[in-house]
Amino acid sequence: MKKLSTILLSASLAVSVLMAGCSSGQAPANESAPPTENNQQTPSSEDQAAKLLLLNNIKEPTSLDPPLGFDEPSYNILNNLMEGLTRLDENQKPQPAAASEWKISEDGRTYTFTLRDNKWSNGEPVTAHDFEYAWKRMLDPALASPAAFLAFIIEGAEAYNSGKGSVDDVKVKALDDKTLEVVLAQPASWTLLLASNPAFFPVHKATVEKNPKWAAEAATFVGNGPFKLTEWKHDSELKIMKNENYWDAANVTLAGAVWKMIDDENTEYQMFTNGELHRTTTVPADMADQLFQEGKVYVKDGAGTEFYRFNVTKEPFDNANIRKAFSMAIDRQTLVDHVLMRKQKPGTGFVSYGLPDANGSGDFRQVGGDLVKFDPAEAKRLLELGMKEKGYTTLPEVTLTYRSGTATEKTAQAAQEMWKQTLGVDVKLQKVEGQVLTDMQKKLEYQIARSSWLPDFGDAINFLDIFQSKNGSNRTGWANAEYDKLIEGAYKEPDDAKRLQMLHDAEKILLNEAPVAPLYFYNTSLLTSDQVSGIQSSSLSYTDLRKAVVK
Repeated sequence: MKKLSTILLSASLAVSVLMAGCSSGQAPANESAPPTENNQQTPSSEDQAAKLLLLNNIKEPTSLDPPLGFDEPSYNILNNLMEGLTRLDENQKPQPAAASEWKISEDGRTYTFTLRDNKWSNGEPVTAHDFEYAWKRMLDPALASPAAFLAFIIEGAEAYNSGKGSVDDVKVKALDDKTLEVVLAQPASWTLLLASNPAFFPVHKATVEKNPKWAAEAATFVGNGPFKLTEWKHDSELKIMKNENYWDAANVTLAGAVWKMIDDENTEYQMFTNGELHRTTTVPADMADQLFQEGKVYVKDGAGTEFYRFNVTKEPFDNANIRKAFSMAIDRQTLVDHVLMRKQKPGTGFVSYGLPDANGSGDFRQVGGDLVKFDPAEAKRLLELGMKEKGYTTLPEVTLTYRSGTATEKTAQAAQEMWKQTLGVDVKLQKVEGQVLTDMQKKLEYQIARSSWLPDFGDAINFLDIFQSKNGSNRTGWANAEYDKLIEGAYKEPDDAKRLQMLHDAEKILLNEAPVAPLYFYNTSLLTSDQVSGIQSSSLSYTDLRKAVVK
């Protein structure tokens, strides 16, 4: 078995994480697959002359149809080709976008949006009817959008999507070409945040109905955003150019961009050093120490959490004290400082940094404080107590299952040695592919499992609601009636201060009973050319190129 000191000395990992967007529970796409050499293309002289921004999307977008993409490779591009009612600014606050203004009823349930004058990339006007059609289409069970659940805050939405209601009962209605009315099932203070999510972008009805594959090619794509899709060489590169029909085109500074699809970090770094990319998506493992020491790495906190799940239906983790002992035996500061070495913050709670507290003031994590700690003596005491409660003289065999990848393997090895040193427990490691691990979690066929969570919108409830007893993302077997009640209450509570207190109370219950052990919070670490400025991205939104400048 490797000693922790060996792991620390050899740890040179590619674990920087781009801001997350979709909560599939899969890891952010930053661990490299083998290079695909035929995807590399040198920028043309025309591209350089036009001062196009050269970016890497890592892989082909899953889909540029807003309710179907639902992942970062799709939504980073879509956020520039299309636009929702709102956009998030650099401070993650919703700002007017397709909507010039909105009014919220006193009970917090009815939102009335006024649309500004804007055109689709084909020259036709964008109307409130486009939004009504798009949102109801997302909820259509026949479309099977993975993002549909985000709209369940709308009255009638969940019933329609589940086949128990009618589309006519979904309370989204275009009152006229410029006015969209949305009625919520209960107040939701994060509604304007959701309105910025690409899943809620409008679509051009005539285009969609004429061609179901409208979003699969540049020639048929129609958008309403600051850029238009001009070229798409599948699995190779995609080009966007400034959209002259965009309502704020006069203030869009970038001529256009080319998104490469390079899934090898070393190839990406070589292209960056050769001037073929202006920005990377990560830092190559073998160069990381030097680049960080030289101060060349851009680092920014992200929203998302790396953690371990405990299966509470299997021994020995059907005992809360044993779970807490295993969590408390993990030295998270050592993990981020000496194993990961990407300036992440240790996972001192489940909800990451970067999410607002009550009424938008403060940070939820800072207000909530440290709910998880490294305490070897207490971890040993809790293990002894748990074993006594279970009648164990010897702890049953324990296996940690994790997905393949450099970062997850190094983390698993470090945790294995920490458990050995602190608890005297030999934990076996099992490496599987990502989809296999997801299936094992869904079937509760594991003891400890590596997991991740990336929020779909910027509210703590999107982290905590997944551990409600009947939530499909729970995958631990854990259930707590008080916890369920707090989450249900938080969804219905119109007073934001009371609602956030419910969420803080729920997080305390979650980490006291420990069906999960947070490890660290995600961040962004990448390289950016000094020829480029103005690229906007926050921990809760996708890449925004409107103000980008290429020197």
